[in-house]
Amino acid sequence: MFDSIQRGLKEALNKFRGRGRLTADNIRDGLREVRRAFLEADVNFNVTNDFIARVEAQAVGQNVLERVNPADQIVKIVFDELVQLMGPVDHRIPVYKDRPAVLMMCGLQGSGKTTTCGKLALRLRDQAGRRPLLVAADLQRPAAVEQLKVLGEQINIPVYSEASNPVQVCKHAIGYAKQHSLDVIILDTAGRLQIDQELMNELNQIDRQVQPDHVYLVVDAMIGQEAVNVAKVFNDQLTLNGTILTKLDGDARGGAALSIKAVTGVQIKFIGVGEKLQALEEFRPESMASRIMGQGDLMGLVEKVQQIQSEVSEEQLKKQQEALEKGQFTLDDFRMHFQNIQKMGMKDMIGRMPGMAELIPEGEDPEVALKRVQGMIDSMTKKERKDPDIIDAGRRRRIAAGAGVQPHEVSQFLKQFDTVRALMKQMMSMSVWQRIKMMTGLTKMGAFDPGKEGMLKTKGHTGHRKSARERAEERKKKKKRR
Repeated sequence: MFDSIQRGLKEALNKFRGRGRLTADNIRDGLREVRRAFLEADVNFNVTNDFIARVEAQAVGQNVLERVNPADQIVKIVFDELVQLMGPVDHRIPVYKDRPAVLMMCGLQGSGKTTTCGKLALRLRDQAGRRPLLVAADLQRPAAVEQLKVLGEQINIPVYSEASNPVQVCKHAIGYAKQHSLDVIILDTAGRLQIDQELMNELNQIDRQVQPDHVYLVVDAMIGQEAVNVAKVFNDQLTLNGTILTKLDGDARGGAALSIKAVTGVQIKFIGVGEKLQALEEFRPESMASRIMGQGDLMGLVEKVQQIQSEVSEEQLKKQQEALEKGQFTLDDFRMHFQNIQKMGMKDMIGRMPGMAELIPEGEDPEVALKRVQGMIDSMTKKERKDPDIIDAGRRRRIAAGAGVQPHEVSQFLKQFDTVRALMKQMMSMSVWQRIKMMTGLTKMGAFDPGKEGMLKTKGHTGHRKSARERAEERKKKKKRR
């Protein structure tokens, strides 16, 4: 997701490197790349033009700081405008003392609506302490009621389905929820392959007679710009309180995430990032803007790992996060997280962790590349995984033989890992826009220099070449450790 926007932004920001100052001409030249990247990602045409106009106006206006690097100014402006474009977002769901809150879910068939109902119910119960009831009000699709019942059994959440028509199902469910002290109702309404008047009449009838507190549209991010059109039609008919984007872990180009709020005024509340029932997250504009800018989402990554490792104590999780902040991230830790990476989904993990994409040679399947890396780690001794600096030429040959790779591949991986580890340590202590600034300046810093087949070369974490004395001291330390 957002690959084309990330590449376009990187190319655009590179155009500002070395500029003495920002002018109307060089700003326009750089933003042309941003505009092209947005349109290629299927961002709405008018939204794109408005975004570029706002960035350009700020860049040449009074807000520009004369003593700050021009490229850094553009980074800050673009990031802030991305956050404004997608936010702010209010995730709160009402709580009432005398009745349950009612959430009405609607959407086209194939958008993942029924599964999203189950995901939202699970999230509300486990993370907000709510007592949800799922309501099977989709009587059009033959298997919809049974599907919701199966989901309810999997997550141990009650499902109500006793009535002959959708409106009665929803009305009776409210009484059932009151009797059983359930405080939030999620209505799974009917969908269609395409929007038609029959569908809208049924939804309007439920809306008038049940009067839900929130109406959410579930929309497939994979359909690109059409997602915005669908949201606009539903909002005109029902007045939506929010949208939920599904399948953002797939090959969605990201246009819907950047366009929906600007076109419809409707906030994106949640995003689906996988097939698992736990794979529903709050939509956070700042985190999404960070990923679009190519700097990942470290805090989202930590939260997701914590959810997966629910059996780990809070104290252990705190220690893990503190170690990450100090840069104490060993190859053992990396190896341990492979199982979590698989649970999260490869693409989602790669998108969240800064520098992770650089470990994957261009054009190679991420799963194949990471399995090769895992093979190298598995071929190391416990001491080598804890302290990779002791790995010399002889050890590299042994590790390569065990993993079925060439010694130079082991060397390249270790350099990459060392850089990513240092990068994560630096980024954990920075503000969001400072992290973005660093990421967009990596090539200039010398931290990352693309080499053959997408592998990386390093000169050290800050581009500083060590003196002969420093290198000699390091060799002495390595000999002592061996």
